Amino acid sequence: MSANKKIEEGLEHIKSAEKCLKTSLLKWRPDFDEAADEYNKAATCFRIAKSFEQCRDCLLKASNCHKQNKNGFYAAKALDQAILVCKELSDLGNVASMAKQAANLYQTGGNAESASSSLEKAAKILEQKHLKDALSLFQQAAEISIIQDSTRQAAEYMSKVARIHVKLQEYDLAADAIRREMGLHQQSEAYQAIGRLAVALVLVQLARGDVVAAEKAFKEWGNCCEAPEVQCLESLLTAYDEEDRDQAKRALGNPFIKFMDIEYAILARDMPLPEETRAPVKAPETVNIDKEDTSGHEEQGDQAAAGEAPIHEDDEEEGIC
Repeated sequence: MSANKKIEEGLEHIKSAEKCLKTSLLKWRPDFDEAADEYNKAATCFRIAKSFEQCRDCLLKASNCHKQNKNGFYAAKALDQAILVCKELSDLGNVASMAKQAANLYQTGGNAESASSSLEKAAKILEQKHLKDALSLFQQAAEISIIQDSTRQAAEYMSKVARIHVKLQEYDLAADAIRREMGLHQQSEAYQAIGRLAVALVLVQLARGDVVAAEKAFKEWGNCCEAPEVQCLESLLTAYDEEDRDQAKRALGNPFIKFMDIEYAILARDMPLPEETRAPVKAPETVNIDKEDTSGHEEQGDQAAAGEAPIHEDDEEEGIC
């Protein structure tokens, strides 16, 4: 009963909003500010009544009214709320575009931090089922943070970008994202984080099947690694270089790798092990003996067995003479 009351109240607010948008002879311009307020009140009523579709529609209309009134900040706020309602509806198809609109409105108003935060929240909603959309939002959030010289925040977003690329098995793009993340950590002198990322970069290069690139990454960033990380990487690279499956399996099962971010731990678990190459075994050489030679030897052997000396052609000629 109370839900129906709230829906009726919301419909009354919608009528008031529509009235504010009408013009007349004495009212030349719609009252967008008042209309946005009425739509927001209607959205609150519908949310309480759990009529989420009507709630979302009212929030979108409120955002549009704020835009018409040149009030970008409140327009973006209404879009953020609409995104949360879409999550309740499990209707995520338009979330990415709404988040990008909100971010642009925040940036236009000079609120870059709110823009990146809005993109991050929307990306986390999309991360489970819409990886590609989440990836684009995290990338945009990272770019905004880089422009604002917020290197630590940008590194966090770039970390998300790299891990999503690993999930999607886009290892070339993952390697590029990891390098960008390492560069951002280098700017803030977070060398311990660089050491962990060096292990991640080596794993990604091995997943690409490029042992040379993995060794190159270790040589380039190995000086930022701690002793356990160095031992783990040396053992792993040696195993792949010498094509030792058992050693590679032990190195990939290292506790340090197992307790990395889940995407890298899964990557190590499913990593193809090196193929052992063995030299082909040579077959023993067989000696071919002519039939004529063997028959001659057999005749001589028979004569020797009978106690007779073998007769040669020269001896036969002398007897005849």
